[in-house]
Amino acid sequence: MLVSRLQNIIWEAGRIISFLIEVLRGFKRNQGLLLSGAVAYYTLLSFIPLSILILIVLSHFVGEEQLFTTISTYMEMVLPGSAAILTEHARAFIQHRNVIGIIGLLVMLFFSSIAFTTLENAMSVIFFHRVRIQRRHFLTSAVIPYVYIFLMALGILLVSFIAGVLETLEEMKLVIFGWGLSLKGAPGIALYIIGMIGEVLMLTSLYLVMPVGRIMFHHALLGGITATVLWEIIRRVLVWYYSALSLVNLIYGSFATAVVFLLSIEAAALILLLGAQVIAELERKNEDLTGGKLSGFET
Repeated sequence: MLVSRLQNIIWEAGRIISFLIEVLRGFKRNQGLLLSGAVAYYTLLSFIPLSILILIVLSHFVGEEQLFTTISTYMEMVLPGSAAILTEHARAFIQHRNVIGIIGLLVMLFFSSIAFTTLENAMSVIFFHRVRIQRRHFLTSAVIPYVYIFLMALGILLVSFIAGVLETLEEMKLVIFGWGLSLKGAPGIALYIIGMIGEVLMLTSLYLVMPVGRIMFHHALLGGITATVLWEIIRRVLVWYYSALSLVNLIYGSFATAVVFLLSIEAAALILLLGAQVIAELERKNEDLTGGKLSGFET
C-alpha cells in the first residue's frame, strides 16, 4: 500500500513538473519576457496619468488627504520603493489642476488606457489559439480600458469612505465578554485586507475579460489568487532588496525611480502573463490542441 501511494505521488509530481515545463516552453515560444516588458513600459506611461485622473475626479467626493492616504497605501502594494515619490508628484500636480484644460484631460485619459490595451494585446498572443477562431470587435477593445478605469475609481472611492469611517472609530473600544478590544490601527489593516481582496478580484477579472472568448471562472479565480500570493512574496523581496542591497541609486542616479518602477511592474507583468500561460496550457490540454503544432510566435 505504501509503495503504491509513493508511486502515485511520484507520478503526480512528474505530471506537474511536465506541465510546468510545457508552460515555460509556451511562455518562451510566445516571447513572454518581451510581452511583459512591453506591458511594463506602457504601464509606466499610464500609471501617473491614471492616478492623477482618479484623484482629480474623486477629490469632488472625498477629502484630498483621505484620498492620498488610500492611493499611497495601494501604490506601496503595487510599487514597492517608489510610492512616496510618486505620491508627492501626484500631490504637486493636483495642486495645479486648475491649469488643466479639456485637451489635457483627454490626453491623460488616453495615456491612462494604453496599459490595458497593451495587456489585451499581450493576452491575445498567449491565447493565440483563440484568436485564430474568433476575434473581438474593435469597439469592445476600445471600451474595456475605460470600464476598468471607472471600476478602479469606484473601488478607491468606496475604500476611502470605509477608511474614513474606520478612522472615526479608531479611538473607540469594543467590549466583548468583558474584554476590551482597541480599534487603533484598524484603518491600516482594513486598507491592506481590502487591497488584497481587490487585487484578487482585479486579476481574476483580467483573466476573464482580456482574452478573447470565455474562460472558466474557477481557472481565472485560481490564477488571480496565485498571482496575488506570488506578487505579495515578490513585493516583499523587492522591498528588502531595495532597502538593503540595491545599487540602483548608485548606478542610475536621477533615473533610479523610473528604473525601480519599471522593474517592479516588469515582475508583476511577468507573474500575470505566466498565470495566463498556465490557463492557456490547461485549455490546450482540455481541447487536445497539444497533439499538433502549438500556436505561438517563434524567433
